[in-house]
Amino acid sequence: MTRPDMESHFKTIQSFKIDYGTSIITQYESERTGMRIVAIDQEGPKVSGYFALATEIHDDSGAPHTLEHLVFMGSRSYKYKGFLDKLATRSYSNTNAWTATDHTAYTLDTAGWEGFAQLLPVYLEHVLFPTLTDSACYTEVHHIDGTGHDAGVVYSEMQGVQNGQNELMDLEARRLLYPEGVGFRYETGGMMEKLRVLTADRIRAFHHEMYHPKNLCLVLVGEIDHKDLLGILDEFETGILDDIPKPDASWKRPWIDSPQPPPLESTVVKTVNFPEEDESFGEIMVGWLGPDQSDSLKMAALSVLLIYLCGSSVSTLENTLVEKEQVASAVYYSLDSRPDTLIWLALSSVATKSLASVEKRLLELLKETAAKPVDLDYMAECCRRSKRQAKSQVEESPYFFPQGMISDFLYGKLDGSTLRSFETLDEYDKLEKWTDSQWRGFLRKWISDAHHVSILGTPSAAMSKNLKDAEQKRLAEQKQKLGEEGLKRLAEKLAKAKAENDKEIPRSLLEKFKIPGTESIHFINTFTARSGLARHETPLTNKAQQLVDQDSSNIPLFLHFEHIPSNFVQVTLVLSTEFIPIERRPLLALYIMGFFDTPILRDGKLVDFEKVVMELERETVSYSMQRGFIIVNPETLCIQIQVEPEKYTLAIHWLRTMLWDSVFDVTRLKTNVAKMLSDIPEQKRDGNSMLQAVDTMIHYAPKSIARACNTLVKSLYLKRISRLLKEEPNTVVSQLEDLRNSICQFQNFRVLVVADVEKLKHPVSAWASFINNLDTSQPLNPVDSRKERLSEAGRDPGNHAYIVPMPTIDSSYSSHKAKGPESLTHPQLPALMVAQAFLDAVEGPMWAEIRGTGLAYGTGFTRDPDVGLIAFQIYRSPDAYKAFKRAKQVVEDFISGATPFDPPALEGAISSIVVQYADKEPTMSQAASTSFTNQVIKGVPADYNAQMLKTVRKVSEEEIKRVMKEVLLPVFLPESSNTIVTCAPLLVESIKKGFQNEGFKAEEKPLAFFQDDYGLQPKDGEDEVDDEEEDEFDDESEESEGKTRDEL
Repeated sequence: MTRPDMESHFKTIQSFKIDYGTSIITQYESERTGMRIVAIDQEGPKVSGYFALATEIHDDSGAPHTLEHLVFMGSRSYKYKGFLDKLATRSYSNTNAWTATDHTAYTLDTAGWEGFAQLLPVYLEHVLFPTLTDSACYTEVHHIDGTGHDAGVVYSEMQGVQNGQNELMDLEARRLLYPEGVGFRYETGGMMEKLRVLTADRIRAFHHEMYHPKNLCLVLVGEIDHKDLLGILDEFETGILDDIPKPDASWKRPWIDSPQPPPLESTVVKTVNFPEEDESFGEIMVGWLGPDQSDSLKMAALSVLLIYLCGSSVSTLENTLVEKEQVASAVYYSLDSRPDTLIWLALSSVATKSLASVEKRLLELLKETAAKPVDLDYMAECCRRSKRQAKSQVEESPYFFPQGMISDFLYGKLDGSTLRSFETLDEYDKLEKWTDSQWRGFLRKWISDAHHVSILGTPSAAMSKNLKDAEQKRLAEQKQKLGEEGLKRLAEKLAKAKAENDKEIPRSLLEKFKIPGTESIHFINTFTARSGLARHETPLTNKAQQLVDQDSSNIPLFLHFEHIPSNFVQVTLVLSTEFIPIERRPLLALYIMGFFDTPILRDGKLVDFEKVVMELERETVSYSMQRGFIIVNPETLCIQIQVEPEKYTLAIHWLRTMLWDSVFDVTRLKTNVAKMLSDIPEQKRDGNSMLQAVDTMIHYAPKSIARACNTLVKSLYLKRISRLLKEEPNTVVSQLEDLRNSICQFQNFRVLVVADVEKLKHPVSAWASFINNLDTSQPLNPVDSRKERLSEAGRDPGNHAYIVPMPTIDSSYSSHKAKGPESLTHPQLPALMVAQAFLDAVEGPMWAEIRGTGLAYGTGFTRDPDVGLIAFQIYRSPDAYKAFKRAKQVVEDFISGATPFDPPALEGAISSIVVQYADKEPTMSQAASTSFTNQVIKGVPADYNAQMLKTVRKVSEEEIKRVMKEVLLPVFLPESSNTIVTCAPLLVESIKKGFQNEGFKAEEKPLAFFQDDYGLQPKDGEDEVDDEEEDEFDDESEESEGKTRDEL
């Protein structure tokens, strides 16, 4: 809706078009309140908003984080918990928020402008004028429940991270980098001991101090109606002028007008323990205070320098420490925007006994690099590659601009001059001309010769035990102090607060806001063209097809083109894995990891992997090999190369070279195996990751690629491969050759080309060299079927329930799977989609009953029609069984009619499905990928999404109730569902007993029980499992020991 003409109180500071894409950036400022807007015009179905406030605090109370949660509990005009999110669901929108060290950002993602415009003033009122009631603070922040346990949404969230490795190391580093009185040193999420005493008045005071329009910037990305936007904001401001500080009121700009951190006076190296049963590997973090983040040239130089140092396997640090010396599995870098940019280097999976020596080696290597001449050719290529990737990201990612815009709001100049740096990428051109002395001087000043803080993250089994013992003791003392009467009073207080928070939202208030039309949702149209085996009986007649036909050279290769206006070409080779022998499938993880980082044969001569990688970096924008997640079929393999249009034939050349001319070098293989093995302990620390790993081992058969590449396979299989590489290296090389031969066959190939086809000189004939000497007479293999690779437990779920103890976590996670619709055209699917969206909505039934009551941080249903399974998952729960039981009751009550369906909520569920489809294709390249996936991988029409949106609007309440009974309820029944729980050891007995009482045959099993070596037997004395897991396994009954993983 465009508003009537009137003079806006928002002045335009500047507007400019970037010269490396089509986006236009416009900056506004309110003359009445000082509120700022940065609007980035981009084509696509989504409009995204980021409402950022600078939030500076000098304590660990967690006031910024708690306030982020409380904003969603109601505002002065809409005094109802969940109103904002229910309205968002009706308006094709999603809301979210995050709290960083230096700011809080509230997000609004909407399909189309109309829904965004409707929600914007309501959202801003929630941000600037939240209710902040005592009852909301009590339930959302922290309380003690009737059993004497600490709870609260924020408290539970921080409980899950406070004693984690990353949090402990990061917090200690910031304590050392910044003195008292500098806000960057504090934990804005809140420390648990501080959250337990945080008051509602302290939160209100922080809101009063920080939350006003002058300290607010709205960053918008998408197809924006500027006139309507300014009209909405003018009207909103008119209604709040009497309730905000006057424009001339004194104001201290957070971070900029605060005391700045002093330079580091000395280098500090400190050991920080983190709880972990496996004490074999730790981590290293090193931090420096860098240049002013508003200096665009220095920031570009810093980014390029870090790429030069550790951006790939040929970069100095990565090549030396990871590839040659093998003292870490990876070297990472990151930057935190600050007035003085915070520079981080991190080394992962370092042997604990070597942490101190490896840290010294890292600093020595930095000094060595600064002391010798820079490879100016490679540095210049790092500049050019950075520029190419920035251009590509503008096209491909809707998230390219927002974080930079927020940083500019926090630390940039108010006149807009620093924002102007986004107009060009000229800094990279200037850096190409930097001399050796300039680069080395820059390296010495900011990194190699600069004082720094090093954190040696050291795993400690004793700390893990001590934390658990201390928490048990604290809780016991707390219960004793409160006594039975005290606990009863707290239970009553909690019930009263919940009742106050959960007042029903009047239907009339929601229905006052109409469901927006879909006219402003502009889904991206791509044009399909086909050649070779991709051709269908029904010919295509668009311009792209005409161009392809003109170049058709009787090449039989399956070639599928998606034509979009783009400055780049993305080539994806999809590979069938059907021919790979089952016993070779676990080798895929090693093959994928080293696919591009390997020597090749060229004209009979060996080219080392460093030269290969440098050439790839010079001639491409990006390259990767992975399982087929990008086409929603991880049983396939995908090789992707992105180039500029003039290098299209080079991309094809590189595909052929890496497929057939790569060399399985034993040294490279040993390095990669060592890296993969050293990463496994960290992967096994994560409760949710291990839940998914066990789930895959149970539900997929050994022929599944997902199973074969699972952590619980790699943890055994790669140990055996490591030994074979030492004792029988030729055996491993021969096995990899077999693997390659089974993959590199013509009938396995499908090609997707996403490009502006008009910019390709020879879209089809360029592939002639790729299939030269291949047997093209064989018929194309069908797309790999995920369903055919299910295990017996996956094909017929029911009567499997496993509780897996994990000493590294404090909470629990669970997954529950049953049969579901088996195709994208199944008649039950539309009703199931609406039922899921209804139940899983923010502030919907599951949210209210589970997250809202502290039973879990999150829950959700997932459907997978490709395999015919439906799942319900519980994320980070103090007791997964209790959350499961409550969820089951929610579903049963809707089926029985005990809980009626809310019509506005059902309308919102349908609207949220629109958002789900917009999320799948927010950019041109993602829309192209979706079109290919629908047509080729899933076998449905290109416009399937549009057809489904029409169908879901016709779903009736009875159909929803029926699908809940026939599809969703079986997820909660022992005879039709498989249940997996990962949890802290202290929770095992109560969770197991709970599920057993529900009729589940719940068994406690260690992670080791689910491991599989695919028949690659250990040598005498070779460790198969960790000692602790071995001990746990030995304690199992004979019946359990006799049951193999394959029998699951």
